Amino acid sequence: MPLYDFRCPEGTVFESTFPMAMVPDSMACPECQQQARRQMSPPRLSIAGSAEFRLIDSTKRSAHEPEVVTGRTGAARQATRYTHNPLHQKLPRP
Repeated sequence: MPLYDFRCPEGTVFESTFPMAMVPDSMACPECQQQARRQMSPPRLSIAGSAEFRLIDSTKRSAHEPEVVTGRTGAARQATRYTHNPLHQKLPRP
C-alpha cells in the first residue's frame, strides 16, 4: 500500500498507509488530534535500504575488495549423488 504524508496546523508531519481507493483528504493528528491535511509528496522510487540495494552494493564492493578466506569454514561439502538416468549423462559437468 502507498504511503501518504499528512501535516497538521501545528506543523507535525506524519505518514500513514491506505489503499489508493480509500485515502482520506484529512485525518486526525496523532499528537494534537487536530485535522491534518494530506500533502503532495514525491513518489518513493528508490531502492536504497532494501535487500536488493545491499546485494548490489556488496557485489560492487567485493569486485574491488574481495573477502580474504583464511581456511575452511562450515560443514564438509557433500558428495554429489550419482544418477543412473541416461539423459543426465548428456548434461555438462561442473
